[in-house]
Amino acid sequence: MNAVTPTEAVREFEMSAEDFRRIAAVVHKTAGIVLHDTKRPLVYSRLAKRLRSLKLKDFDSYCTLVEGSDGKDEREELILAITTNVTAFFRERHHFEFLEENLLPDLIARARAGGRVRIWSAACSSGEEPYSLALTILGTCPEAAKLDIRILATDIDRNMVNRAQTGVYPATTKQTISKRLMQKYTDPVENDEDHIRISDEVKALITFKQLNLLEKWPMKGPFDVIFCRNVVIYFDRPTQEILWRRFVDLMPPGSHIMIGHSERVSGPAASQMSATGITTYVRQ
Repeated sequence: MNAVTPTEAVREFEMSAEDFRRIAAVVHKTAGIVLHDTKRPLVYSRLAKRLRSLKLKDFDSYCTLVEGSDGKDEREELILAITTNVTAFFRERHHFEFLEENLLPDLIARARAGGRVRIWSAACSSGEEPYSLALTILGTCPEAAKLDIRILATDIDRNMVNRAQTGVYPATTKQTISKRLMQKYTDPVENDEDHIRISDEVKALITFKQLNLLEKWPMKGPFDVIFCRNVVIYFDRPTQEILWRRFVDLMPPGSHIMIGHSERVSGPAASQMSATGITTYVRQ
């Protein structure tokens, strides 16, 4: 989330320090995200649009709305407004290489023998991560969709989840997906040379769902691999420790979790994890 300082010309609403504190408290309670005072310009620029849309006269009125019992829908809009989704196909490629070289041989052998394989892309954004996972699997096991191999992809942002489900991406995606996988697992978009579509064969491996990581998780696991990258960094230390523990609870011994380059497993969960690669941990 990069700060953007609004100019005085567009500063049509006043945001007091107390307004910002109230908004930050709602964001933390709802999504676990910590907003430091340096984010005030960003929060203003993002939420001024919401005030206009709602025809509210000031941030005090907005705070009252999102704090109230009738503010559930707007609390969701608040979280969507202040979060930024930055992703790409095969981002932090070393994780996909580790998956392909070190984990997939055993996982695919298990699936071919009739076993179950589950992978979770937590905070999947607009879908590039889970599709990269599916492409990695299909590159090694072309019959994966016929086996019990499935990827769960979740994100707090319903708009991102809806976008991910379409599987439509700019044609520049070709720069990050190998020519072999592009030819086999993507289709052209009719009358649109600027975009490509992920094939139904790839989509068959993935289930997309909206999920707030701070709320109750409907899935029971276990997961063999979890990707949760560049998400926990936005939470405070107590929330991070709670999430690491919840992930561990869904990971049997020998399963792996991939995290962001600026993140570290902390709290009680750390004693149950061992580093096996760059920001890659195995459950002991």
